Order: sequence, then structure tokens, then C-alpha cells
Amino acid sequence: MAWINKAENKHHVVIIGGGFGGLYAGKALRDKRVQVTIIDKRNFHLFQPLLYQVATGGLSPANIAAPLRGIFSRQLNTRVILDEATGFDPDSKRVFLKDEGIVNYDSLIIATGTTHSYFGHDEWEKHAPGLKTIEDATQMKNRIMLAFEQAEKEDDPEKIKELLTFVVIGAGPTGVELSGTLAEITRDTFRRDFRHIDTSESKIFLLEGLNRILPPMHEASSTSGKKLLEKLGVSVITNSMVTDIRKNLVTYRVDNREEKIKAGNILWAAGVIASPVGKMLHDVTGCELDKGGRVIVNPDLTVGKYRDIFVIGDLAHVKDEKGEMLPGVAQPAMQGGRYAAKAILAGLTGEKIPPFKYKDIGTMATIGRNAAVCEIGIFKLSGLIAWFMWLFVHLMYILGYGNKLIIFVQWAWNYFTWARQARLITNIRDNDVNEVES
Repeated sequence: MAWINKAENKHHVVIIGGGFGGLYAGKALRDKRVQVTIIDKRNFHLFQPLLYQVATGGLSPANIAAPLRGIFSRQLNTRVILDEATGFDPDSKRVFLKDEGIVNYDSLIIATGTTHSYFGHDEWEKHAPGLKTIEDATQMKNRIMLAFEQAEKEDDPEKIKELLTFVVIGAGPTGVELSGTLAEITRDTFRRDFRHIDTSESKIFLLEGLNRILPPMHEASSTSGKKLLEKLGVSVITNSMVTDIRKNLVTYRVDNREEKIKAGNILWAAGVIASPVGKMLHDVTGCELDKGGRVIVNPDLTVGKYRDIFVIGDLAHVKDEKGEMLPGVAQPAMQGGRYAAKAILAGLTGEKIPPFKYKDIGTMATIGRNAAVCEIGIFKLSGLIAWFMWLFVHLMYILGYGNKLIIFVQWAWNYFTWARQARLITNIRDNDVNEVES
């Protein structure tokens, strides 16, 4: 069994997860008198907010990902390991790895995020893929593109109608952005590409269990977002509780009645659940978990009595000043990562820092061409101005000047030509081919 030991006389910080939380924690420790080891089962950092653009053919996977080794190549106190945590020994300060390795640590930062949750109906996943990884986005793109290809070969009007019907479940930012983009490409991008079918006749349904879309945002933003979606032709159905998902069929309840939608594509953007690492941590530390499996942390983001273990990002259950849990978006993870690094460095000098305090710098979601909703402090914007702000913020946070330039050029090309160049159908799996049943 291989051991990864700390450097002599250097405080060893181990970071599990290379998402936003782990990335910003690692970067905050640059040039500090500590040794840093970052462990992730993927060799890249993924900019998840733009996954939906990969799923709809607007960007290629490499545009929204950056190799972790490249990110930290000039950070000489940092080592990157491709592996996966399988257990912890908090008393002896060890992390067990899948490839039979053991890592000693002085401080541990855990930022492994969340995965899909189908609310106890895991059998729905094969019929309604989610959107959390590059593979998810590629599979979703395949299913979307294949639906049009299959419809082009069909002669039965009912089958064509079914193939060109899309249901997006969950109206958070991902669901809203996904459904808005689908409406845009079916009515504009694909309109001239097919000869046998009229893609503008596609139907897009957005189902949300709560009484409004974009629940984390203010009600005015939700109202504006709904109007913008409906202007694009999306049918928004709120207060709709999905009760069953089968091949090409969604069943839901709304206003005490049962409704069904036949659809060639059913896309999941609803629930999430914490990664299994939360349960591992619970088993060895006794920390509390919320119903979604997130770790309920102390005010300084540490776990129970273990002041050397920090949990940040989507895996952490953290409340704001109003007593509401922080949303599972990038900013809380980034700020949590920087705070954990600061707390560790302060501990080395005996300095005390105040509890973690989240600074809400705004929330936004794009809906389509020239359309977005944005909240910054007391300001609530929608339409073209919000859209430009969304473009600027996302370009600012994309890693690597090369990716920034490529995405800027790609977006400009897409905007002026209405084209989407990343529409290749690749690595088709059996469940990508979502054939309509007779």
C-alpha cells in the first residue's frame, strides 16, 4: 500500500475534489508555507454552469474544462493526484484512496459536491438523463440530436410529433437555461437544416414542482423568466409533481389531476444529492447530515469536534444570516474554498478569524438570445442588459485565456450566424437512441 507523506516541517493540506471549492482553496494556498495535495477522480476542473451549452451543441467539452495539472503547474507547493477517496481516519489524520493509497494530512478540505437525485426513483435515470458531468452532457446532446435525425426519417406524423417533443424536469437555472436553449435551436438554428420536418413545430415543456421557476431568485425575476421562456415558445407548468417516468412518457400531477406527456426526450434538471463522501465522513466523525446527505458544518466550516476537517461547496449544509441554506451554485463554493484556506493559514500563526460569512454577489440565468434574468443586490434585471452581464461573468470565471478566447469567438459566431458547430453525435450508447414506441 503506497503512502503519500507530507514534506518535512511543512503543514500538509489535502483537498478532496477539484471543483470550484477545491480549486479556489488550492489557489488561495499558492506560495504559502504549506504543502498541498489535490485529489480528484477526474484530471480536469469542469465549469459546470456551461454544461447545458455542451448538451445543446453550442460548445465542445474541452471549452469548459481545464486540466488540473495545467492549472497548478506553476504552483510549486501543490501536487495533483488522480484518485478517489474511499475512507477517512480522522483521529490518525489519514485519507484512504481507491488505488490502495494512503495520504497523511494536517488539514483536510473536502469538496466533492453533489450528484443526481431522482427522489428514490433511480429507475427514471435511464429514461431521463441528468446533467452533472461531461459524459452526461455528451449523452444528452446525442439524444437531442438523434431525435431530429430519427424524425427526419419518419413518415408517421404522430411519431414525428413525439420525437420533436422535449420535457425538461426542474426549473432551477439549469432547467431554465436548457429549455430556453432548446426552444431557440429548434426554432432558429435547425430550421434550415432539415428537409422533411419543420423543427419549429417542436414542443418544449418545463415542469416545476414549486409554484414558480428559479426558486432561489426573487419572485419578480421568476415572473420575468417565465415570460421570457413563454415568448420563446416554452410551455412552463408549475405546481407539477412528476409521479412516473417511462420510455417516452412523463406522468405528473397538477391541480389534483393526472396528466401525461409523450416525448422523444425527457431531460432531468431537478433534484441533487450529496456525494457518498458525506456518508463516509458521517460514519467516522458522527457529523450530522441533512436529508440530502449534505454535511451540517460548524460556523467555521469544520466538522464536529474535528477542527482540522473542512467541508465546503455543495457537500456542505451552510446557512446564511436569514437561516436559509446557501444555494448549490459556484459562488458559495468559491468563497468557502478561500475561507478554508485562510482559516488553515491563520491557525498556523495562532490567529483567530470570524465564522464564515457568505457574500451574495448576485444570481443569474440565461434564457435565450438577448434574454436573461439577473439579481445583484437590490437590482433585478432582465432582458438584454442581464444577458450581457451573464456573458461577461461567465467569461470572467472560465479558466485559461485560451478557453476564454475560444468561447468568446464561438459565442460571437453563434450569435451572428445562428449556428451551433458542436453538434457531433459521438460515442452513442444504447440508451442514447430513444426510439419512439409504436
